[in-house]
Amino acid sequence: MSNSFPNQFNKQSILLVDDDPSLLELLSLRFTAVGLTVITAGSGIEALSLIPQCYPDLIITDLRMDEMDGVQLSRLIQQNYPTLPIIIISAHGTIKEAVDATCEGVFGFITKPIDHGELLDKIAKALTLSSGNSHGKEVEDWRAKILTRSQLMENLLNEVKRLAQGDASLFIHGESGTGKELIAQAIHKASPRHEAPFIAVNCSAIPEDLLESELFGHRKGAFSGAFEHRQGLFQAADTGTLFLDEIGDMSAAFQVKLLRALQERQIRPVGANSSIAVDVRIVSASHHDLEQKSHDGEFRMDLYYRLNVATLTLPKLSERREDISLLANYFITHPESTYGYVAKGFSNQAMELLLSYDWPGNIRQLQNVVEHVSALATTPIVPVNLVERVLQEKSNTLQGLKEAKCQFEKEYLIKLLKSVDGNVTQAARLAKRNRTEFYKLLERHQLKPTRFK
Repeated sequence: MSNSFPNQFNKQSILLVDDDPSLLELLSLRFTAVGLTVITAGSGIEALSLIPQCYPDLIITDLRMDEMDGVQLSRLIQQNYPTLPIIIISAHGTIKEAVDATCEGVFGFITKPIDHGELLDKIAKALTLSSGNSHGKEVEDWRAKILTRSQLMENLLNEVKRLAQGDASLFIHGESGTGKELIAQAIHKASPRHEAPFIAVNCSAIPEDLLESELFGHRKGAFSGAFEHRQGLFQAADTGTLFLDEIGDMSAAFQVKLLRALQERQIRPVGANSSIAVDVRIVSASHHDLEQKSHDGEFRMDLYYRLNVATLTLPKLSERREDISLLANYFITHPESTYGYVAKGFSNQAMELLLSYDWPGNIRQLQNVVEHVSALATTPIVPVNLVERVLQEKSNTLQGLKEAKCQFEKEYLIKLLKSVDGNVTQAARLAKRNRTEFYKLLERHQLKPTRFK
């Protein structure tokens, strides 16, 4: 091994798998010399038994082995450890094997005779992507459902872990489809309340006249249809965590009632004469800029500060592109997503297309596209033309009337603001709306007048 790589690594652990004892010993010595911690396994079966004991940062395996080859081993590993990077080495490397291995989610493919400089470069890149992403019990306990190789997400998850230890109300901001509820679940699982209930409610999905009853409960006879006492979600989440999604869509009238409940740590069911004490941690989320809505008078400032002791901002999928292949390969092999379809991976060109796409709908859109191509695919490896077709269909799908009106309204507002250089007074006059109503329209479409000046 070249002397240009001494102490390149900082004791990161590698599980080295090969049925050739002499090669295991040789590579172990060389990897140890550059600062890696090496665990060895003489077969795929032995490797699978060692992973939950040592939780390596990286696996390097030979392709051709008796009993179980490297691709089979990688498939089994990724079922339980989908974020664990794998590099496959083979003296029999072919283009087909390399494509198959890459489509199975393998990080890298190296052929013998090994170029040790190239191998060390791949190891360094793989360890950078997996840095901070523990594969041990900690992951299983609170972040097992969050698949990532992104440093942005790792930084966020470090924040989640720290903030989860307290009891302050937390606010999650992020676009639709970025995984806000998964982060809320992770907060709960990492918190001292993890053995108590986690209750999630989408505030925008519940009609305004039912929201109070849904959250606070009601007494029999409180209103038409209230045939019995009903416990609200605050009580259902007692001693646990209540996740209020899309909190920004809550009416001003109910904001007052929610603020009172948070301040007093008590709720009063609809139709009740007395209040009930509750011990609930609140985690809320919205795709809206609540601070801006508060300044515009559309969301109570005191409630905003009560909910937002600390903010966690979720990145868009386009800001964590290193996770696209990880998520796509997970969705295409995950039985709950693919219903036993024949598709098991993507061709290199298909994956390149997925990586280059903007994903305005974020992770939810990616999952939807993967499920669509899985349903249509007739071969285990999805070709690029099928992905192109599905993405084209998604973008050309005829919109419903509501969506079409919304798109037209946004485009109209953008043209209007451009024509008056962002002057809200002039734009409101041209639109024949008062300033308050016009500001509400801008907020609905997340348009900031300053961007047009």
